[in-house]
Parts: sequence; C-alpha cells; structure tokens
Amino acid sequence: MFKLFGSSKIAAADLSFLGVDMHSHLLPGLDDGLKTLDQTISFMQQLQAMGYQKFICTPHILSDMHPNTPETILPKLDLVRNELAKQSINIQVEAAAEYMIDLEFEQLIESGKQLLSFGPNNYVLIEMSYMAESPNFEKVIFNLQMKGLKPIFAHPERYTYFHGKFSQYERLIDLGCVLQVNLLSLSGYYGKEVKKAAELLFKKNMVSFLGTDMHHDKHLSMLKELAVKKDFLSLVSKAELLNKTLLS
Repeated sequence: MFKLFGSSKIAAADLSFLGVDMHSHLLPGLDDGLKTLDQTISFMQQLQAMGYQKFICTPHILSDMHPNTPETILPKLDLVRNELAKQSINIQVEAAAEYMIDLEFEQLIESGKQLLSFGPNNYVLIEMSYMAESPNFEKVIFNLQMKGLKPIFAHPERYTYFHGKFSQYERLIDLGCVLQVNLLSLSGYYGKEVKKAAELLFKKNMVSFLGTDMHHDKHLSMLKELAVKKDFLSLVSKAELLNKTLLS
C-alpha cells in the first residue's frame, strides 16, 4: 500500500487501494473549496500521483451560503474535463454534490427535481451542521430511499454531538445510510476526539467510504503526510471499503 524508493527508504504516499475519491471540493469557484481551474488541475495531478484514478467532486449545496444546483455544477465539470483533455491528462472526473440536510433539501427531494447522485447504487452524499443535528434527518433519509437513492452520511465522526453516543452511528446504518469518514480525521487534523471517533468506526467495521473532503493546500499537505503512516495503513487495510466500486 505504500512504496519505498532507493536506499534512503523514503516512503511515497500511496492511496491506490482507494482508487476513487468520492468527496471533494475540487471543482473551481463553487464553494469554499478551490477557486481556479489551474488549482483544480494541479490538485488532481498531485492526487493522481498518490494513486487516485477518479474524482467524484461534491460541491456544497447549502441554500444560504452555497446555493448550487445542477445548472451551476455541471458546467464546471465540463470545464475541468475539457481542460484535462486539452492537456492530455488521463483522469476520470464526475460531479455530484454534498447536500446539507435542511428544510430546503427536504423540499427539493419532495419537488421531484434532479438530485446529483453517483455510482451503481445512486448514492447521494449528505451532511449536517457541526453545531447540532438536523431535526428532519430521519425523514430526509427515508425520502431519499423512497426515490431509489442511497444516502452516504458524510464525516459522521466530526459531529461532536454524536461522541459518547455510539448508538447514533448504529442508528444511521439502521436507517439505510452508509458512512463516509474523512481521511484527515484519522490524522488528528480535526482534533483528538474526532480521530478517536473515526478509529472506533473503523474498528467496528462501520465505514464504507473514505473521502478526502479536499478544500485547500493544507488538506493536500496533511494527506500526503498521513498516507505514509503505518498505523493509518494498518487500520484502513482491514476495512471493506467501497471506493473502488465507483470505478467505471
């Protein structure tokens, strides 16, 4: 899962066992992620060098702050694909979204308008506020499934109001969700308690996807450091992750 070069035994970051990053903010100029097309291409090339073959970009959809729609997201996907082709860079790129569970999202589901899903199971990536759980999250999860969509709950380890309440994670799975942990949660980037929660989810075999949740240079730098750590590789190598099922 990682490589050594020459006699100096320098470990190279290798996440090829994942193959697909299904949670990122790499599309330019849509949210609090990358801002320019040049940044997007550079980040994708650096992540490709770490073993990624495909990116499913998931810009935020949050009504007040990031009011994205398929009409704002898909043209940026075309822009990135065209630039990759122009530079003869062989990287697969798709686009979906990271939907905030709020009243507007509930209304969007009920309206029958297009939701940006991905993968063979019509996955939809959803999240909640870090301050408090969404009061309608169970209803939203149910409604998504009634539409034939499979909810992926983004970075549940970061919801501190779940810490000490492990049954909440089990409840999400019982409701029909699969769980996606952020790679950097396992580095301690978001704090010790978040790391502890992420590790426990892995030890309980409850993690289906790992995502970068990539936003900026610091995330990329920290990911390169994490990807060569033996304790990290030992932990995640035991999990039955589904990232590679998203390869076309």
